[in-house]
Amino acid sequence: MTALLFITVVLAWGFTWFAIKLQLGIVAPEVSILWRFALATALMWAGLAATGRLQRVDLRQHGWFAAMGICLFCVNYILTYAAIGHIASGVASVIFTTVTIFNPLNQWLFRGERPSRRVLSAALLGMVGIVILFGETFAGVAVDAGTALGVALQLAAALVFSLGNFASLRATANGTNLPNAVTRAMTWGTVCLALFCEARGAAFVIDPSPGYLLSLLYLAVIGTIAAFLAYLSLVARLGADRAAYVTVLYPVVALAVSSAFEAYHWSPWSITGLALVGLGNIVLFVRLPPNRAVALETRA
Repeated sequence: MTALLFITVVLAWGFTWFAIKLQLGIVAPEVSILWRFALATALMWAGLAATGRLQRVDLRQHGWFAAMGICLFCVNYILTYAAIGHIASGVASVIFTTVTIFNPLNQWLFRGERPSRRVLSAALLGMVGIVILFGETFAGVAVDAGTALGVALQLAAALVFSLGNFASLRATANGTNLPNAVTRAMTWGTVCLALFCEARGAAFVIDPSPGYLLSLLYLAVIGTIAAFLAYLSLVARLGADRAAYVTVLYPVVALAVSSAFEAYHWSPWSITGLALVGLGNIVLFVRLPPNRAVALETRA
């Protein structure tokens, strides 16, 4: 089950970068994010009601639902889109892999669970691999005030996302199941996004083209509902430190999608980076069997 959840998140988020690209144009980016989460929220409420799984929750839990929603479904995305205004999306996706560092540190800070050498080694391998994968992109980045701002914004997005991981653990601590917690959190996040769009004076319009509508459906159902439920299930099962490794793997899927649909060409550097990411995955998840003692007979 854990492997299925992991694959679901990596594939779902790996395709989101291409889907987001299909939405660029008529609609302001922040409004597209709002439509994505508004649709996902409506589908979650409808699904829970239709299946009889809607739970009553303690009003006091809404503080954690709000923290979870604002971090995961609002501020994280606002900061990422703002960062992409200053740096390339490929660079932004690389910087976001720092979640693999923030999560173990926050887990240590908030839960007193010290990160293991295995987790830290895997995170380091994965991040180095991702940097090599996107090395050519980094080589073309001019270091100036705008770039520095973009890097800072994306680091802040990774930190906020990490904090949302731990808010999700508190949001479900009193017995609220994950779908009900996510639904409430997503509602808070959507309200926050709507207020942000209103404050910016963004036009609440929608692009009726098939490409936009299909990408919106994918982002809401697969990229949001399926991916976040699977990811937060991993956080609960594995711990935030190990679950965060999906942020290293899904950019690799995004590159594979680019090679299929956008003529991305693999170079020796990108292949080396991919190998390091794979090695990090092995370090993190593959456990060697215990050494078996070999009985040696001695002759008298």
